[in-house]
Amino acid sequence: MYRLPPSFFDVETQLDKIYQLNGFLLKLNALIHWEIFRHALNKVREKERRSNAGAKPYDVLLMFKIIVLKKYYNLSDEQTEAQIRDRLSFRDFLGLNFSDRVPDAKTIWLFAEQLKQLGLEQELFDRFEEELVRQGFHAKSGSITDGSFVEVPKQRNTKKENEQIKSCEVPERMAANPRVLAQKDLDAEWAKKGNEVHYAHQNQAQQESRYD
Repeated sequence: MYRLPPSFFDVETQLDKIYQLNGFLLKLNALIHWEIFRHALNKVREKERRSNAGAKPYDVLLMFKIIVLKKYYNLSDEQTEAQIRDRLSFRDFLGLNFSDRVPDAKTIWLFAEQLKQLGLEQELFDRFEEELVRQGFHAKSGSITDGSFVEVPKQRNTKKENEQIKSCEVPERMAANPRVLAQKDLDAEWAKKGNEVHYAHQNQAQQESRYD
C-alpha cells in the first residue's frame, strides 16, 4: 500500500515533541560550529580519485557527524545506518529529509577508516571535545544513551589540587573541611583548554535505547 510521505508540518510537530522529551541532539548541534572541521575533512576527498563517474560523494561534514553519532552512541556501522533511517532526531541532526540518500554501513566504515589512515580521527575528536569544553560541557566516547550534557560549576582549585583530583585523590584542604568537600564534584571529568581547566559530567537518561 502506497503511503504519502509526511508533510513538513507533520515532521516539525514530531520533532517538537521529541525535543520536548530529549533535546540532546538539538543542543549538540547548537553547541558545535561544524564548519571548523571542513578543512581537515577535505583531506579525505583529496585522496580519492578525481572522476565524475559514479554517485556524487557524501558531504564530508555529513559523514563526520555520522561518525560522531556512531562513536558517542556506541553503535556499529550497521546500527548507525539503521538508526539514521529509523530515527527522526538523527535525520534532523544530520540535516537529512526523507527523500535524501542515507550512507550505508560500508560507506560509514570506509569514511572512518580513511580518517584513521590519514591520522585525522584523534585530531578531529580532540577538537570536537575542546569545542564542548569551551562551552562548559564534556562527553565520554560510547557513553551516550539518549542522555544530556550537564554543566558543572567551575572549580576554584589550585593546580596541585587539580592534579590530585585527576589522580583520584582528595586534596588535604577538602578532606579537612567537609563543607568545602560537599561543594566539590570529584566524580566529574576534567578537561583542559589552554590555561583553563574545566570539568563536567553527563546525566544519562534512565531508559535504554533499542539498537537491536
